[in-house]
Amino acid sequence: MHPKTVRVLLLEQIHPDAIELLQSHGFEVTSANRAFDEDELVEAIADVHLLGIRSKTQVTERVLAAAPNLLAIGAFCIGTNQIDLVSATSHGVTVFNAPFSNTRSVVELAIAELIALTRRLSEKNALLHAGVWDKSAEGAHEVRGRTLGIVGYGNIGTQLSVLAENLGMRVLFYDTSDKLALGNAQRSASLKELLHDADVVTLHVDGRPENKNIFGEAEFAAMRDGSIFLNLSRGFVVDYAALRSHIESGHIVGAAVDVFPVEPKGRGDEFVSELRGLPNVILTPHIGGSTEEAQQDIGQFVTNKFLSFVAEGSTALSVNLPGLDLPRREGTLRMVHLHRNVPGVLARINGLLAEHQVNVEAQLLGTRGELGYVVTDSASGVTQAIVDEIRAMPETIRLRVVF
Repeated sequence: MHPKTVRVLLLEQIHPDAIELLQSHGFEVTSANRAFDEDELVEAIADVHLLGIRSKTQVTERVLAAAPNLLAIGAFCIGTNQIDLVSATSHGVTVFNAPFSNTRSVVELAIAELIALTRRLSEKNALLHAGVWDKSAEGAHEVRGRTLGIVGYGNIGTQLSVLAENLGMRVLFYDTSDKLALGNAQRSASLKELLHDADVVTLHVDGRPENKNIFGEAEFAAMRDGSIFLNLSRGFVVDYAALRSHIESGHIVGAAVDVFPVEPKGRGDEFVSELRGLPNVILTPHIGGSTEEAQQDIGQFVTNKFLSFVAEGSTALSVNLPGLDLPRREGTLRMVHLHRNVPGVLARINGLLAEHQVNVEAQLLGTRGELGYVVTDSASGVTQAIVDEIRAMPETIRLRVVF
């Protein structure tokens, strides 16, 4: 594929560096500063080869069915639950994300909020803006010596663990998977145990469907009196009506929430939540990763994945495909073949090439569950007839030739 034929659609205010980098490679880029709904995306996507989104745009089966030219989707964020990955894979569409780029930004916001809530800064701030001078140490604490309970010990949870410990906090964590404890952090045997022991509970779980409503009335009730709650992970994992009830009763003395089950599409739209109006609750508009540093890094990271995929067929760190990265030999033609992972596919491809006297210069195969992905370089001899024959194999999901 010649780069001038590559059309890119970027939504939700992707960093300008991404646009500049794509355009510098000759790609045709269209961008929008907001999310598209399903109808808008179906209408816009027919001729698009690369789609870049953040967390609000939903890429459904209907969208993918309307996108015959779509090669890859880039989630310029961590989560990919807004993308129908099963459907994307069945359509031969590669999905990339940025699993590490905004980790530090989310962690720093969590640190800032747990300090602010422990010192009751949001309440003091609101009173002063209302003209009330309330100088008092009542209910204000140092974070040093207090216990932080981290639910979800992945990239963000582990880095938060290290920084919190450097502040003098005792760190507990709970994760459904076995994770290596960093520093002096201790693993809790159960979520209930963590909630019983922690002064501050912070959620850093992923967006898998089974995490829906994992934190509700029973979990809030299990937290210690006078504790603090943070959610900077996913909006649908928490029952916010239950949180409001425990805030109003005084059982939980403060909360910080960055994510919500339903979020406005664009900047300036009305925000509706049962948590509004509570002076000891810090509400932020899904900005955990919204620093200039993180967005610039995300823009460059995912864009470079796009460029490598288009030019080389590289799927390294792909969310849904086998991850392959075969160095390109100068002067070769490359075929990248996504297929159903059944015995004999590679042998049939190589048998067909040998039958037509095509010499394989380099080749790499990777599998992932029901998928196989093979990259094949040849110096000469690959004709359109050979490509058509491989494409017609019943196991083929997608075949692309990279010149």
